[in-house]
Amino acid sequence: MDFGTTLAVAGVTGLFGLVILVVLWPGERQGVRLLTKWGVRNPAPDQVSVAVRYLRRRRFWYPWLFVGLPLLPGAEQVVGEKTTITSVLVVVLLGGLIAEIFAQRPSRQPRREAVLAPRGVLDFVPLWTIIVAGLATIAAVAHLAATRQWTQLAVTAGAAAVSWLVVLLAVRRPAAGDPEVDLALRIRSARVALGLGTGTAATLGWTAGNLASFLAFVVTVAAFLAIVGPPPKPRTTTTAAR
Repeated sequence: MDFGTTLAVAGVTGLFGLVILVVLWPGERQGVRLLTKWGVRNPAPDQVSVAVRYLRRRRFWYPWLFVGLPLLPGAEQVVGEKTTITSVLVVVLLGGLIAEIFAQRPSRQPRREAVLAPRGVLDFVPLWTIIVAGLATIAAVAHLAATRQWTQLAVTAGAAAVSWLVVLLAVRRPAAGDPEVDLALRIRSARVALGLGTGTAATLGWTAGNLASFLAFVVTVAAFLAIVGPPPKPRTTTTAAR
């Protein structure tokens, strides 16, 4: 792909990213939906504002990342009609990475409570998600290596590495504000990042048109959907009045 064509593709993908930004730019309603989905019941206005800021810090980068994606070496094999979903997954993953990097700065807002026990990765992503994501990525990488699809292999492995970096950054970033919201958003960041790495493995790792590859693709997509979903809500027990 020549430089002029690359710039044209960058302009088109940047416009696509701008449209996504406008359509998905979060407001109060999206903040409430996010917190409710991830376990915060009846969120207060100050909690909602934190969730809205969390979403905006990620989505702000989408147009710029869509512009830059076609400029990367070998991007013509990732940005195209058949791999638009992969491009979206990569952009969302990189947007989360940038947001988590900036979140490493100490917050100016005081915390209401202190969390005494240090938390680790398993406090935010269950062990089964780590195992499933790891197996999905290893299977996709092995298949791409066997079929000598080196660019797709590099992107798949890179997406997995970035997803794990986001998980680790979400674990270690300074806590700020309401502990309940802080925990919910950390869990969301970690699980979505891990799922995006798995989703990239699904879209890039299984491109051959045979039944085995199709079944592997379906299983990997199912793993992606399971990982990015919120943890099950605890059951509320009620005591019947006698």
